[in-house]
Amino acid sequence: MARVTINGKALDLNVNPSIPLLWAIREQAGLTGTKYGCGVAQCGSCTVHLDGMAVKSCTVLAVQANGAEVTTIEGLSENGDLHAVQVAFHEQHGLQCGFCTPGMVMATVALLEQSPDPSDEEIRHGLEGNLCRCTGYENIVKAVREAAGATR
Repeated sequence: MARVTINGKALDLNVNPSIPLLWAIREQAGLTGTKYGCGVAQCGSCTVHLDGMAVKSCTVLAVQANGAEVTTIEGLSENGDLHAVQVAFHEQHGLQCGFCTPGMVMATVALLEQSPDPSDEEIRHGLEGNLCRCTGYENIVKAVREAAGATR
C-alpha cells in the first residue's frame, strides 16, 4: 500500500512492492497521459514530477512514492487552462505524433523552474533523456524558448 497525492488528490494505491509508479498512475489512478515507452528510463515518455523533481516513473517504484506528491501531465492545467509550456508546444508545433509530448512537457516545466531563461544549449541538455522520433527537436527548442518567455 502506498498513499500518494497525485495532482492534488490523495490516493491509497494497492500496489505490490515491485510495481513501478508509472503503472500505478495509469492503472490505479486512471491517468493515461503518462506514457510507457521503454521501461528503462531512456526515452522520457513517462516523466512526472515527484515532490517537484522530474523523474522517469518507469524506474521509480510506487511504494517509493509513499507520502509523496506526484504531478502528471493532467495536473499541469489550472481551471481548464493549459500550462504555458503546453500552449507553447502547441503554438510552436513542438509535437507530431504526441507520444513523447507529456514527458517533454514535464521535463520542460522542471527545466524552466531551475533555469527560467535557458540558452538553446541548456534547453538541449535539460531535455536529454527525452526522445522524440518525429520532430527533429527544433520546434521543441522553439517551444521551450517561448514557454520561458511566457513563464518569466
